[in-house]
Amino acid sequence: MDAHREVWPPQRSLSAVLFDRDGTLVDDVPYNGDPERMVVRPSARCAVDRLRALGLRICIVTNQSGVSRGIIARDDVDRVNERLADMLGGLDVVMVCPHAPTDRCGCRKPEPGMITEACAQLSLSPEDCCLIGDSDSDMEAASRAGCAALRARTDRELVRAVDRVAQWA
Repeated sequence: MDAHREVWPPQRSLSAVLFDRDGTLVDDVPYNGDPERMVVRPSARCAVDRLRALGLRICIVTNQSGVSRGIIARDDVDRVNERLADMLGGLDVVMVCPHAPTDRCGCRKPEPGMITEACAQLSLSPEDCCLIGDSDSDMEAASRAGCAALRARTDRELVRAVDRVAQWA
């Protein structure tokens, strides 16, 4: 199977949706450490509310290599994530990989570490989850972790992905 493709339908019923942050729920502003510069996609709050109403847990899994590169501080990343959580009505788990690609860590997507750790924190198996993201590395991380995956590079694709999850749930 091509690890860069969507993996759908899930192997079993869903309990959580893990979202990539930049380019999926918010506009991609490279190395953003300023919560005021974050632009949430128009349908993001409605999408998250819809999934939460179905009883699904909501998580973020985000690569933030600017921390390792010294471009932004981890506290700045956390402030952006806290503002996003406020704007989305709360999040169950937020996982951040602060490493650069050259660090060869197990958490940076396309590695599955953030997905498996988020699942562990929720006491779920990856098979109970779906990742919605915008990149090949998101799709590959989901495949490596064993969870379903849907691609959403635009606001319209985000709505479609949430529709598919809602129909499955």
